[in-house]
Amino acid sequence: MDDAFTLLRQAADLLPEGATAENGTTVEDVREEIERQEWEGALGLLIEIADAVPAPEACWKLLAEAARQMMLDRSRRWCEWRGWEVRHGTVRATLSLLEAEKGGRRTAFSGDGRLRPLWDIGNRTADGERDVNVAALWVEFAEELGPGETADVRLAPLRPGQWRHLRVGDVITMHEGSPVVGTATVIEVLPPPD
Repeated sequence: MDDAFTLLRQAADLLPEGATAENGTTVEDVREEIERQEWEGALGLLIEIADAVPAPEACWKLLAEAARQMMLDRSRRWCEWRGWEVRHGTVRATLSLLEAEKGGRRTAFSGDGRLRPLWDIGNRTADGERDVNVAALWVEFAEELGPGETADVRLAPLRPGQWRHLRVGDVITMHEGSPVVGTATVIEVLPPPD
């Protein structure tokens, strides 16, 4: 396997030349960071650009491996997550957790994709009973989410095909065991690229 320096250069080469992050950073800016051996900075900028343009799965794999080599675990998980979205599509929602006093969870959870709660997304079993589906959860722009808090989240379903019926505005519920612990409104559904 190539070293992080080489992986970052390869990832930069997979992005369109005119690609820019929301803050105006370009691929050329990243190449300058790489030449100055500012690897962690280059990784962060590449992630920002790749988030802003349709980056190929191969780019996300290179970034994930570079982050792994630099021991940047959260960045690695994010790159793996985004690569998964390239393969399977994206489901985003605004999630509101119940307060602990109202039956919600008692503690915050890490927002980095490790929690895999159950979701009622409207599916039914063959005999008409409610069926729940598993999806990992990534909290956007926050390290964690606690009781009574609201945030935009990304969902990575265990079986993405079972989620294809969702549309913007649909309301789904999050469960940990039997009780509802949160309610989410779908804000974006993107199929995988062709």
